[in-house]
Amino acid sequence: MGTLSQRIRALVALGHYFKYFDENKPEYLPFVRAIEKANIENGWFRKKECLHAIACWGIALEKEKIQKWLAAYEIEENRTPKIIALVLAGNLPMVGFHDLIAIWVTGNIALVKCSSKDKVLIPFIVNNNSLLKSMTSFTSEKLEDFDAVIATGSNNAARYFNYYFSKYPSIIRKNRNGIAILNGKETKLELEGLGRDMLQYFGLGCRSVSKLYLPQGYDLNKIFGGIYPFSNLINVNKYANNYDYNKAIFLMSEFEFKENGFFMLKKDSAISSPIACAFYEFYTEYRLLKNQLDKQKDYIQCVVTNESHKSAVTFGSTQKPNLWDYADGVDTIRFLVSL
Repeated sequence: MGTLSQRIRALVALGHYFKYFDENKPEYLPFVRAIEKANIENGWFRKKECLHAIACWGIALEKEKIQKWLAAYEIEENRTPKIIALVLAGNLPMVGFHDLIAIWVTGNIALVKCSSKDKVLIPFIVNNNSLLKSMTSFTSEKLEDFDAVIATGSNNAARYFNYYFSKYPSIIRKNRNGIAILNGKETKLELEGLGRDMLQYFGLGCRSVSKLYLPQGYDLNKIFGGIYPFSNLINVNKYANNYDYNKAIFLMSEFEFKENGFFMLKKDSAISSPIACAFYEFYTEYRLLKNQLDKQKDYIQCVVTNESHKSAVTFGSTQKPNLWDYADGVDTIRFLVSL
């Protein structure tokens, strides 16, 4: 397992490897090939998306940030390691990597079941680090012989997970989405940041903004202006197919919506929107809206806003979470050290 210091050093070294990724250097050629293979197996995982994920992890795994992350916990050096079954989602490249490093750094062993949509990058990374490889095994079979479980999936999958893993200590995650609350005072740069929050990774992430809360009378053209830098997404076949399909559904259902040739805005009370679309609602008082959202907190992953909100993140940063920004607000390290 190595000591805690050795595990931290391994993560820092991994962060350095990510941060200075250079496809023109021979030592990165196997990684480049892994990225290419990941894209072949999943059309959403373009090279651009994979490199963005790698760059974000390069920033997150800096020594000072890891130390800040772990400062709040007491991690025993000689505790008997637990085997943690890890069921990964596959909506974004390396989407379950935070859970994996949490298992490693607490001195536990990961039994990983990758999503069929993302079964290349994480195994490649693990198998090229001797310490992390010694703390990880992968399986495509039924999960057996483990002490606890962390599983992420759809709402339907979560119901299955809750039943199947009911006798084990567990963290079970289901669908959540990012939202944005605008007040009309946002700058052009903030609106462009909101565009990234909406369309980075094609809007497929649980931290992707799928719902907008706008002040009465807000000009929707400002939203379209903010997302314009992503207009070339319409040239990606998978995205264009979803855009055309969802637009056809809206038209056949005679829903009212606005669109700009590559994205749609639809007035709707739901939080989770389809690909190439965001839902929006108008509000009159932020105080009343905040009360409404408190009742919907189990469906919200993060909140992009300049207003005062406990889950607030700055515009443009939803896909760059810190190590201490836990999915669903569940402290993974606290869970693991308590086993």
